[in-house]
Amino acid sequence: MTSVPGWLYNEFQQIGVDFEDTTQVEVFDRNQKSSTPEAEQALVERLGISIDDTVIDLGTGTGTFAVQAALAGAKVYAVDVSRVMLTYAQQKAQKMNAENIEFHQSGFLSYQHQGEPVDFIVTKSALHHLPDFWKMVAFLRMASMLKFEGILYLRDVVFSFNPMQYQTHIDAWINRVAKLPGEGFTANDFEAHLREEYSTFTWIIEGMLQRAGFEITDAYYPAQEYAQYLCTKVK
Repeated sequence: MTSVPGWLYNEFQQIGVDFEDTTQVEVFDRNQKSSTPEAEQALVERLGISIDDTVIDLGTGTGTFAVQAALAGAKVYAVDVSRVMLTYAQQKAQKMNAENIEFHQSGFLSYQHQGEPVDFIVTKSALHHLPDFWKMVAFLRMASMLKFEGILYLRDVVFSFNPMQYQTHIDAWINRVAKLPGEGFTANDFEAHLREEYSTFTWIIEGMLQRAGFEITDAYYPAQEYAQYLCTKVK
C-alpha cells in the first residue's frame, strides 16, 4: 500500500461552508443561479459534448452539469470530496434518468482515473478550495487525465483587478452581489469565502495553466471577480 506523505494537503477537510451538512448542501443547490439545468445544457452544447465523449466533472457539487452532460450521451465521471454532495447529485441523476455517470468521492489531488484519457474536464467554482501551490499540482494532474488536444473548462472566482486596490474592489463586489438571507449567497458567505478559501488572481491562474501544458483558447471575465477559461491540452 502506498503511504501518504505527511505534507500532502488534505482536500477532504471542510473549509468555508460545511458541505457534509445536508441542509447546507440543499441551500447551496438553491442558490446556484448560474448553474441551472438550462445553463448547464447550454455549456454542454458550447463545449460540443455529445455521444461517446468522456467527461470528468471535478468538484461536481450537486451534479447539475454532470446530469446534463450524461443526458447528451457522454460518459461522465462525477468527482467531489463531499459524500453528502455526491448523494444529492446521485438522487438528482436518478430523477432525470441520467444513468451514464460514475460518482467518486475524491478530489483534485486524490482522484485516480482508471480509464483511458478523457475528452473533457470541467471544473466550476471548486478550484478555489486549494491554495495556489496545490492548484498547480491539480492542473498537472488534470493534464495527465486528458487526451492530447482534450478540453479543460474552468470557471471560478478569479480576480483581475489591480491588487493595490483590493479593499475597494472586494467591498464593492460584496455590496453588489450579496443577497438577503433566503434569497441567495449573503454578505457573510462572501466574507467567509475571502477569509477562509483561496481565490487568486488571473495572472497566477493563467501562468499555471500554461505551465501545465494548456493553451488558453478563450478567456472571459464577466466581472473583475470572475473568470472562465477554455483550454486545450497541447503538451
